[in-house]
Amino acid sequence: MAYPFENYTTEPKTLQKQTKILNGHTPARVEVNSNKYLKIGIWCYFLLLIFEGALRKWGIPALSAPLLVVRDPVAIWLIYSAWKKDLFPFTFYPAAMIVLGITGMCATLVVGHGNLAVALFGARILLLHFPLMFVIGNVFNREDVIKLGKAILGLSIPLVVLTAMQFYSPQSAFVNMGVGGDAEGSGFSGAMGFFRPSGTFSFTTGNSMFFSLVACFVLFFWVSKVRINRILLAAATLAVLASIPLSISRSLFFSIAVAIIFTGLAISRNPQYLSRMLMAAVCMVLLLTVLSQTSFFQTATAAFVARFESASSIEGGVASSLIERYFGSMITAISGNNGLPFFGYGLGLGTNAGSAMLTGERSFLIAEGEWARLIGEMGFVIGMLVILLRLVFCLDISIKSYKSLQYENLLPWILLSFALITIPQGQWAQPTALGFSTLIGGLVLGALKVPEKEQKSKGENIKVSGRI
Repeated sequence: MAYPFENYTTEPKTLQKQTKILNGHTPARVEVNSNKYLKIGIWCYFLLLIFEGALRKWGIPALSAPLLVVRDPVAIWLIYSAWKKDLFPFTFYPAAMIVLGITGMCATLVVGHGNLAVALFGARILLLHFPLMFVIGNVFNREDVIKLGKAILGLSIPLVVLTAMQFYSPQSAFVNMGVGGDAEGSGFSGAMGFFRPSGTFSFTTGNSMFFSLVACFVLFFWVSKVRINRILLAAATLAVLASIPLSISRSLFFSIAVAIIFTGLAISRNPQYLSRMLMAAVCMVLLLTVLSQTSFFQTATAAFVARFESASSIEGGVASSLIERYFGSMITAISGNNGLPFFGYGLGLGTNAGSAMLTGERSFLIAEGEWARLIGEMGFVIGMLVILLRLVFCLDISIKSYKSLQYENLLPWILLSFALITIPQGQWAQPTALGFSTLIGGLVLGALKVPEKEQKSKGENIKVSGRI
């Protein structure tokens, strides 16, 4: 049986040369040693994504501004090291984005706002973090993604406890301290006098995105045959269920709903997983029943329902709210660009950090929506090319993830449910959202690659693939 994806990790030429010198080392052995440090770097990127906000709020609040880009040096090192070891996948998507980023950078300095610091802050999104997706996908395989998923499940337990503490504490409490030691708190307006918690992140968006990712792995481990500690899985499931009302976030609710739909579609292709899904559903109902008997969960649920109803009434119901949140900004971005310069106003101008560097105040100088920001910064032509590149990439990984279902590889398809929310129009001007988009893009690519030992265990002589 031929596997439909080509292997990301081929034996680099540099490693072939090294094997002639190093006695007793086979090419595979050298490649493993070479990838080891790159994998550690990816784990560092992941941990900094989770705890960057904690450092800015509680760890080193005096350095909250430079810590905003704390993952950038890691991204630079990973890209440089991958390129040096002939592991950087210089394929269409990263190459095209780098070309567009350099073009936008030049236009910014020549005919745009001309501020080098702001331009670099905006350009790093296209030149560092988007290409990093492909480095992660080239270095990681499905086994590595599963290991990271287990760690995410473990982190979900203390993080949901922190979320609960923030939910029930006043904004002046230490757990709700804002970025830079702001005593006004890091929560965002919610309902019934409660604020949306931020967890270890700088803003509530990070907390919602984290538990959206947790939900994907929870669903995967319930329905797959991968071995995992059932107590850990049950605890993580409980954390996801509790996070929905505690977060007072409709985005988290919608993300989890989409993940459930994707899991259901995967099972429809492989009925053998139906019994596992039914068992997961029963366990979730039991856990939800237990939670619903507690006063803390009842209060949080009441606040979440109040927030849901008030927001839906303003936006015209649940369906209209969902359509407006996802598609409304797309239409506005394309239609509302009258009088815009051909090359836009310049990279970085649409970010809060960029506006702070230029005006001294954090605000949306162009637009809050991602597509409108891109077009405003880079002009309609280049901005639309960046948008189309993101959309085509999502279409590409969607097709590959769907095809992987026939090989009993559910992981990329379930992770895709989160990727399709964050990558097409995720607000990459916000560093946490950018980090989650980079991570999930790389994890989907890595999950498409089944390790050789797993292929052999199934008795299949297939070639692992995945180059995009």
